[in-house]
Amino acid sequence: MQDNTTIEVIYMSCQRQKNKNTMQLKPILATLVAVLLIMGSQAQYVSNEKNARDILEERNEIFFRVDLKNLIVEPATLFQEISVDKVDFEGEVVYAYADKNGYAFLQKHDIAVDLLLNPSELIQPEMFSGSRETYEWDEYPTYEAYVDMMYQFEADHPDLCQVVNFGTTHEGRELLAAKITDNPEQDEQEPEFFYTSTMHGDETTGYVLMLRLIDYLLTNYADDDRINNMVNNMEIWINPNANPDGTYATGNSSVNGATRGNANGIDINRNFPDPQAGPNPDGNEHQAETLAFMDFASEHDFVMSANHHGGIEVINYPWDTWSERHPDDDWYQMVSHEYADTAQEHSPSGYMVEFDDGITNGYDWYSITGGRQDYMNYFQHCREVTMELSDVKLLPESQLDDHWEYNYRSLLNYIEQANYGLQGLVTETGSGAPVPGVKVEMIGHDDRNSHVLTSAPLGDYYRPLKEGTYTVTFSASCYESVTFENITVTDYDITELNAEMVLTEFSSNFMASQTNVNIGQEVEFEDLSCGNVTSWEWTFEG
Repeated sequence: MQDNTTIEVIYMSCQRQKNKNTMQLKPILATLVAVLLIMGSQAQYVSNEKNARDILEERNEIFFRVDLKNLIVEPATLFQEISVDKVDFEGEVVYAYADKNGYAFLQKHDIAVDLLLNPSELIQPEMFSGSRETYEWDEYPTYEAYVDMMYQFEADHPDLCQVVNFGTTHEGRELLAAKITDNPEQDEQEPEFFYTSTMHGDETTGYVLMLRLIDYLLTNYADDDRINNMVNNMEIWINPNANPDGTYATGNSSVNGATRGNANGIDINRNFPDPQAGPNPDGNEHQAETLAFMDFASEHDFVMSANHHGGIEVINYPWDTWSERHPDDDWYQMVSHEYADTAQEHSPSGYMVEFDDGITNGYDWYSITGGRQDYMNYFQHCREVTMELSDVKLLPESQLDDHWEYNYRSLLNYIEQANYGLQGLVTETGSGAPVPGVKVEMIGHDDRNSHVLTSAPLGDYYRPLKEGTYTVTFSASCYESVTFENITVTDYDITELNAEMVLTEFSSNFMASQTNVNIGQEVEFEDLSCGNVTSWEWTFEG
């Protein structure tokens, strides 16, 4: 029964793609035949301990499904020990990945699993190894072609593009991001935006779409007024592949066999500090990729961001770790529906329509801890959603062009939202010097770090908001707070609100590098006191 059910699920996915009338039938049938052949051999190692161990030694992860009906542990407990991929609440089945620790948990609690082939093993896509000039976006690039392409963007458009290496993976591959703006060498008074993809290495649709988006912005800058306005008034950062070790797990020349986790078998999207579960919610050390992204985010003041995934088609908005809604829940639903609605308008029937017409609250779907979405929203005061772009994780290359057509307008719409809402400049009274690090808070509205901060060194801030009337307070150590009442914000428009702050004669304050720590961890304190301070006495409880 397990084999038939698996085949049915994959067949339905292929059938729906065929009904979209935008791809050739031959690749679908070829994929289905391959899946049927694979599934025929899969039965020999379903629920087989030896093969599970062999796969863990080879790939550092197993892919499986669990029947939730007869669990002897609470699903929430199970979900913290494995990496959930998809939950079928109707059939009471969960599809998930596990590393060696997760598999040990399954064995300890006698949880039976149906071992499945990793989705990336179901197809052998054509790979592109040429130069940017000959790339037609209908193949996956080899790792070397990807790196060359990124740096070629900068070489071809030096006045609009700067490519940075912001970290190195466990196996030494580059983490690359393209900065696209009209003055890439300067820090301007503009909102910063960030797209990243393929943190799960086997979810590759966004990988190629992000490469194509970089090209689209650069090549249309001169002739498209909309693109010109976006590039001139924003700093747009795009990281096409956040986990190249996972994507190229079997070597730089193929994405067949790509893994969800990194080279250590760790799910990076469970490896971030969590606002509820603490600094290491998955029990693992922060990975090289995780640390690189945390440092990169801390070096910037991203107003909005999105993380691209695959395996389903939906826009997921925060929180993932809390059942309570984010204070900006109405804004999140607005921009998420805008994305899904626009994608539906430009795709065949059935694309991105699941859950609430293409969107879902993360906790309502299934709760996770250690995700990057909550990390960015809580610790970085950013507005991030998770974009699931295709039902198929490793999308056949013949469908990449179709998915660009479905999504590129929505991708542009989402970027533009970072330049709407409340924004302005905070300066010091008298000197006119910018004041970075000012807390900009909507009184009676903000909660759980949903406020924003003015950026360094220019003192500018950007706060996406749903239309309404707000009371806004600006506060900072060493300055007198300033409050404005009855500030009206309108959807798809800019409300400018500048503030001047008076320097105080004396103030005592400090900042801690982190406030939720494990025993033995160190905390760094920065003195933010003002005036002629001669002694300090700080007392901590708990």
